[in-house]
Amino acid sequence: MTIFSIGFTKKSAETFFTRLQKAGVKRLIDVRLNNVSQLAGFSKREDLRLLHSNICSIPYLHALELAPTAEILDPYKKDKGEWELYAQQFLELMRSRRIEETMSREVLDGGCLLCSEEKPHHCHRKLVADICKNMGWSRDRASAVGDKIACATTAGMVFPRACAQR
Repeated sequence: MTIFSIGFTKKSAETFFTRLQKAGVKRLIDVRLNNVSQLAGFSKREDLRLLHSNICSIPYLHALELAPTAEILDPYKKDKGEWELYAQQFLELMRSRRIEETMSREVLDGGCLLCSEEKPHHCHRKLVADICKNMGWSRDRASAVGDKIACATTAGMVFPRACAQR
């Protein structure tokens, strides 16, 4: 099973969609709480649906069950909170939502977790990928779609595409 990851910040639409296509992404899984923000540019919900169906034929799914709540996201983003606290709260939220029972392996396989953060290091999409790894999918790997910074091992997950692009 392969799970991809991408952030749209600091990427043109051309770069964004080209990376998805070249990686062989099967579906775009939007894990943002707010996918209609004016700051999102081409990555607003309706634009993504249209662009994906017309440009690269990749289905779009907004997976709110994999998004943080405003109660934990706002103190982290707006008040510049600590990553460790945010990560702990997000993982607790995922446990309470029992995503290991509600998220389908078939939906995630070949899917690309989308968030706004340019890099995955301090983004909940990395935590979601870690959860998938820890759900017993031990042979799985997560690949960053062109995020050079993801060339690292995180809880046994290797991001090989990014390493190859360096």
